[in-house]
Amino acid sequence: MPPGARPQLLGFWMCVALVVGNTIGSGIFMLPASIAPYGLNSLIGWAFTTCGALVLAVVFARLSRAIPEAGGPYAYVRLAFGPFPAFIVAWGYWISVWVGNVSIATGTVSYLSSLLPWIARVPGASAAVSLLLLWSLTLINWYGVKAAGWVQSVTTVLKILPLLAVIVLGLAFLRPAAVVASSIPISLDGTTASATLTLWALLGLESATVPASKVRDPARTIPRATLVGTLATALICVLACTTVILLLPQRTLATSDAPFVDLVARYWGGAAGKAVAVLAAISGFGALNGWILLQGEMPNVMAKNGVFPSVFAQDSPRGTPSFALWFSSALVTVLVLMNHQKSMVSVFTFMILLSTTACLVTYLLCSLALLRLQYLGRFAGTYRAGSLALVGTLGALYSLWAIAGAGSDAVIWGFVLLALGAPMYLAMRRRRWRSAHAS
Repeated sequence: MPPGARPQLLGFWMCVALVVGNTIGSGIFMLPASIAPYGLNSLIGWAFTTCGALVLAVVFARLSRAIPEAGGPYAYVRLAFGPFPAFIVAWGYWISVWVGNVSIATGTVSYLSSLLPWIARVPGASAAVSLLLLWSLTLINWYGVKAAGWVQSVTTVLKILPLLAVIVLGLAFLRPAAVVASSIPISLDGTTASATLTLWALLGLESATVPASKVRDPARTIPRATLVGTLATALICVLACTTVILLLPQRTLATSDAPFVDLVARYWGGAAGKAVAVLAAISGFGALNGWILLQGEMPNVMAKNGVFPSVFAQDSPRGTPSFALWFSSALVTVLVLMNHQKSMVSVFTFMILLSTTACLVTYLLCSLALLRLQYLGRFAGTYRAGSLALVGTLGALYSLWAIAGAGSDAVIWGFVLLALGAPMYLAMRRRRWRSAHAS
């Protein structure tokens, strides 16, 4: 930077764009098919999800503002509860990323299948295309291709265009006579299950916390942008998903590999449907690229901090996490192959439940960390004690409720994957102990 030049700082609206861009991926485009079995329960579920996501956004906003030197969930939980719970948070978040990448790839391929019908017809084709996307983007990330800042804004616009188109369609055609009646009764179980599924569309709000050194007036900008971005994303997703659910017959929706395409094509013609498919596929492709980078970076950083096997610390000549990228994508490959005989909707639904469960553990422990750090006096003079206690308690209760809504299979598999982290933590701790005593 030339002498005397001022650094380029991110303002409020750019931070909002980062929140929206990081949160909206391919998940929202497949979600109507996943929540179709719950009928109008999904509307109530969306209300709970929006409120819960806003509470969690406040949790992260409070933590990031009061503890700017701590860099995310791992650091917050370590500060509050020590190294082992912090490791489980990092381990669980890594699991949620690579498991979630299965659903992102599945959602992307589902929309490609509306453009290339043979993907849905030929046995094994969807799995093959998913793996082609996965390993192509893994190679790109390993090679070290960097996205320029303006690409984020362009990608965000491309992501929300089809959603806004569906919202406009809903405003034009959603009338009492046009609404498809739902025979599914309102129930607590249906609301809880749909709320957990809808949370998938808002996962990522925590990853949008921008480093304070790169934001103008971070203490004020980051919390406001996190809340506004989360609210804007929730509003867009709720309106778009609700329109699809109300205007498409339930039987069509439950088996649709591209519900947004089917809806737009039904009302505006096949050309408009194909345009939506292209934009949805681009959105999923971009989201998968970013999360593949994260699935490699997380274990790489953990290994360099001594809490993951040293092999994950290997970098390519260009400074990218080589082994961590290949290994994480290999895990994604195993899940894709294990589920390739199922429909794309069923694979997508189970994987988002599993990924959401793992991520909710992070949200739960961060909410509890807020309460613990308040008890330790870390927020003294910053916020009112009553408001912090309320936010932390609501965040923890919402996370527990959403975990319960994931269902026994997702919860059992989620906690099995989390439990697998304990032996690794103990092995790494023993290795550090031996190294310390050997020297």
